[in-house]
Amino acid sequence: MAFRGQYEHSLDSKDRLTVPARFRAPLSEGIVLVAGLDPCVELYTPSGYEEFSQRFLTDLNRLGRKGRMMYRRFNASAQDESLDSAGRVRIARHLIDHAGLGGACMVVGVADHLEVWSTTRWTEHYAELDEQAERMAEELAAGPGAA
Repeated sequence: MAFRGQYEHSLDSKDRLTVPARFRAPLSEGIVLVAGLDPCVELYTPSGYEEFSQRFLTDLNRLGRKGRMMYRRFNASAQDESLDSAGRVRIARHLIDHAGLGGACMVVGVADHLEVWSTTRWTEHYAELDEQAERMAEELAAGPGAA
């Protein structure tokens, strides 16, 4: 299942987020939460996170500083969780702080994973995406080396 759309939800007083109902079945086997490179929390299925790790981290040379740093960055910030009976997932404090979450949040589908943003940051980020989309599409269409 592809994760798509935008859904407004809230963190409760116990730092739990209700996952949109349509995404609960794919996440029923567990959830890997990780600090995104942007100020958000990324939610993967366990197999989705393994695919991400295989694609982007496995070939890094962990003897080199950059390789070690990226392994640490993604694995130290990751948290294994599961949905409770009400379809909620607990978000660890370090992830909440990273994303600036509190109260209202936006749950955003990004094909292979979900992202959780503060509503303010998401609104700003989405405005930037919308503003830059046509230019980025042209650059991507032109391919490497095209000017």
